[in-house]
Amino acid sequence: MQDDLRERLRRARWPVAPDAPPWRYGASQAYLARLIDYWAHDYDWAKTEAAINRFDNFLVELNGLDVHFILERGSGPAPRPLLLTHGWPGSIIEFLAVIEPLAHPERFGGRLEDAFTVVVPSLPGYGFSQPPAAPMSPREVGTMWRTLMVEVLGHERYFAQGGDWGSIVSSWMAYDHPEHVAALHLNLLGIVSAPPAERQTPEEKDWIARTAAWRAPEDGYRTQQATRPHTLAYALTDSPIGLAAWIVEKFHGWTVPGTQDDPPFSFDDLLGNVMLYWIGGPGPASWFYAKTAEDDLRRFPEGTRVTVPTGMLICPRDTMPPPPDSIIRRSYNLVSRTDAPTGGHFVALEQPAYFVEQVRAFFRAWPLSRAAGPG
Repeated sequence: MQDDLRERLRRARWPVAPDAPPWRYGASQAYLARLIDYWAHDYDWAKTEAAINRFDNFLVELNGLDVHFILERGSGPAPRPLLLTHGWPGSIIEFLAVIEPLAHPERFGGRLEDAFTVVVPSLPGYGFSQPPAAPMSPREVGTMWRTLMVEVLGHERYFAQGGDWGSIVSSWMAYDHPEHVAALHLNLLGIVSAPPAERQTPEEKDWIARTAAWRAPEDGYRTQQATRPHTLAYALTDSPIGLAAWIVEKFHGWTVPGTQDDPPFSFDDLLGNVMLYWIGGPGPASWFYAKTAEDDLRRFPEGTRVTVPTGMLICPRDTMPPPPDSIIRRSYNLVSRTDAPTGGHFVALEQPAYFVEQVRAFFRAWPLSRAAGPG
């Protein structure tokens, strides 16, 4: 596989580049050329494998699929179980720098009582997890994760954290299985239940308008993956450069949008993430978009919401403007909100120490035995 990949990289056919500022019309060709050169000549997949294999890795059958997950048992006599779920175009790579500090805080100047037993699964069709035969929904995966935590690992009560699809999967899990999810922490508003136009406050109307303005030039990826993901899959499966451009453009646009800056991530982290799509084939990773659109799974049924205590970490350069609390509370039992001073969509990878601090602080207030807060 490595020889085939290097040959594809060597034979790259580059497009005609527009005379425009970098990143204006998509992935910067100058940046991508440097990344691909590094991939072809200097990147070492064995180092990424070693970083993953520092932790215990498992495969378990869930709903007929072989699902990969990392398990790092926490320090001390009573580490609390914590489920971390990634999204697209991310992977378990996002969490490699935060697993050990969350599981073993005493090694990083923290308190032993803050230790978690950390569980990091790969979504079906991502990384080392088997793809389903056809598009499946994040709600289905939420129930699979409940099975993993309760029936496979024996945690009747646990905490959950997620961004991107991880936010949506975790939200549906908390919605459907509140007896098991003790508290929920999200770094993206995954489920959005806006009120009807006639009942919207001025603040809500302003947020909805600004969100629509963001989506106008940025949402093409979602439309393609929600409508014709298999057409896209032919190009991404055959071309490593096409796959890297499709993914890395989001690591720029969702972290340093509107700038000519390079994405603030190492080539090793970016390529480790891309490799997890390349190895298994990237097509099924797009299927969540199709099933979610078909089943309208970005909102809960009218008048319902997540009842478990929910904390939100809002980063200013994420994929939507910071929402007003009233919008969040329509979908969640919001008990804590932090507006980060900086950062974007991939906060655990971009700011691992800050992410760890926020996760520790939120779950510290919610013992596993504590009942859900006011609904």
